[in-house]
Amino acid sequence: MSVAPHAGSGKITVPDILSRKQNSASSSLELNQSKQKITCITAYDFPTARLLDDAGVDILLVGDSLGMVVLGYDSTLPVTLDEMVHHVRAVRRGTRRALLVADMPYGSFHVSLDESVRNAVRLVKEGGAEAVKVEGGERRIELIARLVEAEIPVMGHVGLTPQSINTIGGFHVRGKTRDAARQVERDARAVEAAGAFSVVLESVPREVAAYVTQQLRIPTIGIGAGPDCDGQVLVFHDLVGLTDGHVPKFVRRYAQLSAEITKAASDFCDDVRNGRFPSDAESYHSATEVREKIPAATRS
Repeated sequence: MSVAPHAGSGKITVPDILSRKQNSASSSLELNQSKQKITCITAYDFPTARLLDDAGVDILLVGDSLGMVVLGYDSTLPVTLDEMVHHVRAVRRGTRRALLVADMPYGSFHVSLDESVRNAVRLVKEGGAEAVKVEGGERRIELIARLVEAEIPVMGHVGLTPQSINTIGGFHVRGKTRDAARQVERDARAVEAAGAFSVVLESVPREVAAYVTQQLRIPTIGIGAGPDCDGQVLVFHDLVGLTDGHVPKFVRRYAQLSAEITKAASDFCDDVRNGRFPSDAESYHSATEVREKIPAATRS
């Protein structure tokens, strides 16, 4: 296991994440590649959070992706604020070192600024989140500024924004044309100007992500955005092979747990059906004086 030497077992904070970018004296690509990258993985429950935290992950993101990989929804759109609070609280109980960030789900920041701030406060007060993530760029400037004013750190999210799926018409790479690339840059700059401490770049060409990363003073965290970002994030279930169906190009499987789990469950069923589980050694036994009074048929 490789854990950041400077971090040790110390708590990761928003200033720590900012320092990964702001302590560098240059924005050159060569220097960026030599800096310590930020690691981020999604988590949705206590045991996963505990394992990832022990592994030295910098940021645990309770993403609204839980709607698809945990709750079985077709998209992230049905996820409610109550569901997010529930899962954030579970992850909080398993997190000691990592920075805990919670997604603001669709509908929780689309009505009014006052209501949006109240919803973010719930994620912090009830869930235990230390920051929230908000999808959208230029159109979220006022919201991000209000959240920061309320002392809630914000992680932005630009490029492909899954909550906009009905508008953009699918999970497509963003920023492929010159105009689209400029929009990604404008969105990222807007998020930074509004006070966000970092920004996720999702599904954008490597060249665009590299350029935006060089231009910003806050860290970029890529997912499907190439290796030049200041950090990387993956969905836990993708990373360990617990999802089926289409696997995005940017996903690297570090394990195939779905096959292991299926085999374990199948072996259990086979052993039960054939009387191999539980064995006598896996059973509790009565005291001798009690066993002598139990009918033999009961003990067989």
